Amino acid sequence: MKKNSMEKLLTDLILENKEKSYRLAFSYVRNEEDALDVIQESIYKALKKVHTLDNPQALKSWFLRIVVNTSLDLLRKRKKEVIVDDDTLEFVSPNSNDTYEDVDLKKQLNELPLKYRTVIILKFFEDLKLREIAEILQESESTIKSRLYRGLKMMQVQMSHDFIEEEVK
Repeated sequence: MKKNSMEKLLTDLILENKEKSYRLAFSYVRNEEDALDVIQESIYKALKKVHTLDNPQALKSWFLRIVVNTSLDLLRKRKKEVIVDDDTLEFVSPNSNDTYEDVDLKKQLNELPLKYRTVIILKFFEDLKLREIAEILQESESTIKSRLYRGLKMMQVQMSHDFIEEEVK
C-alpha cells in the first residue's frame, strides 16, 4: 500500500478513535496534560513509522500499542513521582463534599500490577475483545485470558479483605 494512503488511513483512525486513545493514555498516566502529551508523541511516532506497516487491518492495534508503549515510557521516566489528578485532590481535601464514586474500584485497579491492570482496563473500560488486547500487548490470547482472570481474582480477594477489615472496626 502507498505511503500516502496508509497515512490517510492512520489519520482517519486517529480522528475516529481520539477519545478511546486519550482514555487509554489517561488510564496509565492519570493526568490530563501527560495523557495529551502521550497522544501527541504517539501520533508523531505513528506517522513517522506508518510506512513500515504492511497490513492496514492491523493499524488500530498497532497504534494503540504505540499509545501503551509511550505511556509506559513516560511512567518509567517518572517512576518515583506520585501524580495526583484534580479529582483525587478534591476528593481528599477537607472542604470537599462527600462523593461515593468508584473509589474502591479505582483503588483496587491502581494497586494491581501493571500487566493485570492493563488487561482489565482494555477489556472493561475500552471494550476491546481479548483478541484485540492480545494484538496490542503482543501476547497470546491465552496469556491475556489468564491475566484477566488473575487480575479480577486479585481485586476480588483484596476487596473481600478490605470489607472484612471494615466490618471488624
